[in-house]
Amino acid sequence: MSRRWQTLLLLGALAATVIASFLYLDLDLGALTRGDGPAQMTAYAQSFFPPDSSAPWLRKIGWGALETLAISAIGTLLAIGAGAILSLLAAGRMGAAGRSLSRLLLNALRSVPELVWAALMVLAAGLGPFAGTLAIALHTTGVLGRLFAEALENSPRQPARALQDSGAGATAAFFYGTLPNVLPQWLAYSLYRWENNIRMAAVLGFVGAGGLGQMLYVTLSLFQQSQAMTVILAMLLLVLAVDALSGWLRTRLV
Repeated sequence: MSRRWQTLLLLGALAATVIASFLYLDLDLGALTRGDGPAQMTAYAQSFFPPDSSAPWLRKIGWGALETLAISAIGTLLAIGAGAILSLLAAGRMGAAGRSLSRLLLNALRSVPELVWAALMVLAAGLGPFAGTLAIALHTTGVLGRLFAEALENSPRQPARALQDSGAGATAAFFYGTLPNVLPQWLAYSLYRWENNIRMAAVLGFVGAGGLGQMLYVTLSLFQQSQAMTVILAMLLLVLAVDALSGWLRTRLV
């Protein structure tokens, strides 16, 4: 079969899948434009403006932003430490049994979304930032552990072997022969995950994990749209600031 027919068959299969999905889910996009739907959407959007810029609310927003930043930073740092330890096992540095068990654990940690971890941690640790920190740490450990392990597997073994042949121990050979080769990748992965965790920390508040997300959930639940708009703008500014900081750090450290 020619490449042209393969492409046409693939496009046809994708189109059929999309149509079947609309039919199965019974989606009616036309309802958005029928009746008073457009007027209701416009009125709801207008209720978010102007944002609440009162001094007491801005002070609460500032503390919420710091809490969100702290949740993401501490959760990422915990994940870096745990992921680095598990990556040694997952890369096969301590035997085949440790490799299999650690990979199974890393797969389990990252297969559960952060929101699910947060819901479980809220039940275990109660409402607040501690639950959000644990949720981010658990999921990010699974992600970073796998990425760190792949970096270790792809790193050249000759420097470490040369050090061991010269009489150095296994620990010294790792720190001076292997770690310098993988450290730039580990830093890049960690900074990128920190960027993602900032966004996720702002969302975890919807299940009671603290930060700006919890403020947004409360204001939307109480129909305080102007205050909710201020929270949304604060979340946007926080994400942009962390993205810029992370990019600057990557250029300096990696």
